[in-house]
Amino acid sequence: MGRMTQQPFSRPGAIDLSGLQQPAAGAAGAGPGTSGAYVVDVDEQNFQSVLESSMNAAVLLSFYSARSPESGTLTDDLQTLSNEFEGKFLLGRVDIDASPQIAQAMQIPSVPLVVLVAQGRPMPLLQNAAPLTELRAAITQVLQQLTTGGFAGRHAPRAGSVVDEETGEEVIDPRYVPAQDALERGDVDAAVAEYQKLVEANAGDTEAVAGLAMAKLLQRTQGVDLNEARAAAAASPDDVDAQTLVADLDLLGGHVEDSFDRLINLVRRTSEGDRDKARTHLISLFGAVGNEDPRVQRARRDLTSALF
Repeated sequence: MGRMTQQPFSRPGAIDLSGLQQPAAGAAGAGPGTSGAYVVDVDEQNFQSVLESSMNAAVLLSFYSARSPESGTLTDDLQTLSNEFEGKFLLGRVDIDASPQIAQAMQIPSVPLVVLVAQGRPMPLLQNAAPLTELRAAITQVLQQLTTGGFAGRHAPRAGSVVDEETGEEVIDPRYVPAQDALERGDVDAAVAEYQKLVEANAGDTEAVAGLAMAKLLQRTQGVDLNEARAAAAASPDDVDAQTLVADLDLLGGHVEDSFDRLINLVRRTSEGDRDKARTHLISLFGAVGNEDPRVQRARRDLTSALF
């Protein structure tokens, strides 16, 4: 069994991020793709957001290198377990060769190394690979200790896919299949209803929240003539309904920043009920795009400026 320790780092919780690169302002997405519902490849761009996700539920950072086959095997085994534990921990895979700044910031002496992060506090957990059964038992023990201490959150799936254990291929998480099927057959109302059920069951399911926001956007814009909508908005610049409809259409057309800017400017021009309606609508569009998208982060800052 790999050595386990609860000894903190020399600077517990104090991770120096000053040298890490920030995501480019115009970049889309939130870093590398995931493989599995509770796995994320960590790089300098999404490192901070992965750490922040440990405020609600445990994160395991597995540091590996192609120069250490043992570290790769350990990371693969932890990925298998991440699906078994269904969100009790999020696995962050860190390639120290591709992201040496993270290894430096976390003071990683060598690989393999697995670090537990809970409520932002990192603690080294495993320094050697071990059989899957022993890994499972060790993680179960750690999670039980956290639960006893009142820390028992779960991560929502990072994406609407899971890995088929037989084929190794990613497939749609079965929870999202009814909604996806409804969208494919053009039944937007049914998709809204299916996503609504998922959100009501777990308000922290970010995939379902985003799906519901997008399905509602499709619902609002069904049968709308773009040219007529733009003409109406141009004629009534302070009409909240007219402006939000064009913002919806812009978002569907891929003009995300135009959509956000239209509503931020509307917030600046309006007051009281109209202002709150525009703000609420804009926040719903943030959900459809994804809160980690740099365009959303920029628009949130601009919205705050517009409000205050």
